[in-house]
Amino acid sequence: MKIRKIAQENPILAILRGVPDDILLDYVSAIKTGGVNFLEIALNTKGALGQIALIKKTFPDMKIGAGTAITVDRAKAAMDAGAEFLLSPSTNEDVLEYCEKNSIAMMPGVFTPTDATVCMRHGFYTLKLFPAGDMPFSYVKSLKGPLNETEYVAIGGVNKDNMAKFIKSGCIGVGLGSNILPKDAVIARDWETGAAYVKELINIVREAKNK
Repeated sequence: MKIRKIAQENPILAILRGVPDDILLDYVSAIKTGGVNFLEIALNTKGALGQIALIKKTFPDMKIGAGTAITVDRAKAAMDAGAEFLLSPSTNEDVLEYCEKNSIAMMPGVFTPTDATVCMRHGFYTLKLFPAGDMPFSYVKSLKGPLNETEYVAIGGVNKDNMAKFIKSGCIGVGLGSNILPKDAVIARDWETGAAYVKELINIVREAKNK
C-alpha cells in the first residue's frame, strides 16, 4: 500500500522512541485500542529492530514502519526487520535513491520547497513536514501552491492542542511522539486511561477533517 493511502486512512501516526521493552506491548496495545494503527519505531531507539519484529508479530494488522532512516544501512536493516515503510527527518539522497530503486514506501522529511522538490524528483510526494511546530500553520498551504501534487504529515511540535489546526491547514495527518499517551498513565501503567486518551485524539482529528 502506498504511503499516501496509509496516511489518509490513518491520520494519526504514533512515533515510538525509547519505549522500554518491558512495557512495549502494553504501550502499543493501548494505542491500538484507542484507534491508532499507524506506528513508527525510531531507529535511534535501543533495540529498535527487535521492537519492529515483535510488534509486527503481535499486531499483524497494524501498519508498522521505521523512522529516523537517515542512512541506507539503517533503511536496509529496518526493512529486513519487517518495516512496511520508512520515515526520515531529512532528504538524504542516498536513502531516497535506495527506496526509489527498491520500491520502498518512504515519507522523507522536508522543511523547504527545495527539500520537497528533491523528494519529488525521486518519486516521493507524501512528505513529513518537520519540524512542523516551528512554522506557521499557513506554511503547508504556501508549499502546496506551487507544489500541488504534494501532501504533508505534520511531525515535530504537534500536540493535542494544535493537531486540529494542522489538519485544517491542509495536512493529511499528524505524528505524535511521547505525547501519544499521557505521561502519568504510562508511569502508572494505566493502559485503559491511555487508550481513552488516544480515542480523544482520534475524535479531534475526525472533527477537524469534517469541518
